[in-house]
Amino acid sequence: MTSAAIVIEDLIKCVNFAAEKHKNQRRKNPEKIPYINHPIGVAFILTNEAKITDVSVLHAALLHDTVEDTDTSFEEIENLFGKTVRGIVEEVTDDKTLPSAERKRLQIVHAPDSSFEAKLVKLADKLYNLRDLEKSAPEGWSEQRIQEYFEWSRKVVDGLRGTNVAMEQSLDEIFKKRNVI
Repeated sequence: MTSAAIVIEDLIKCVNFAAEKHKNQRRKNPEKIPYINHPIGVAFILTNEAKITDVSVLHAALLHDTVEDTDTSFEEIENLFGKTVRGIVEEVTDDKTLPSAERKRLQIVHAPDSSFEAKLVKLADKLYNLRDLEKSAPEGWSEQRIQEYFEWSRKVVDGLRGTNVAMEQSLDEIFKKRNVI
C-alpha cells in the first residue's frame, strides 16, 4: 500500500470513529442537524480554506469534541490515532467538570499558549460555529446571548492570531458584521 493510501485509510478510519461516537447527537439549532457535520466541517475549513495538509491536525479536528461530548477517553484517541493527535485534542478540550463561565475564561487564557496545531483547530472550530450561528441560532438563544458568544469568540481568536491569515480574515469579516472589532 502506498503512503498516500495509508493516509487516506487513516483519515477515513478517523471520520468513521467520530461518526460512531457522535451518531446520536444533533446540533442545537432548529434543524437538528447531525452533530457529525460540525467536526467534518471544521476539518473541511482546515483543508479547503486554510490549506492545511497535516494529517494529525485533520484527525484532531475530526475528534476535537469526542472527549468533551461522548464517552471517548484521551487514551482511546492515543491508542487509535497516536500521541500527537491526542495532544492536540487535549489542548482543545474543555474540562466539563468546570462551570461554563470558567471554561470560557480558560479558553481565552490558554489560547495564546496553545500549540500551532491546536490553534489551527480552535480557529476552524470558531469559524464554523460563528458561521453556523449566523445561519441559525440554537433554540432558546436570545439576541443578547448570540452577541455575547460573538464577543467571547473574538477574545479567544485574539489569542490565536498569527496562526493562519485565511481563517483570521474570515473571522474578522464576521466580527465586523457583528460589530465586535
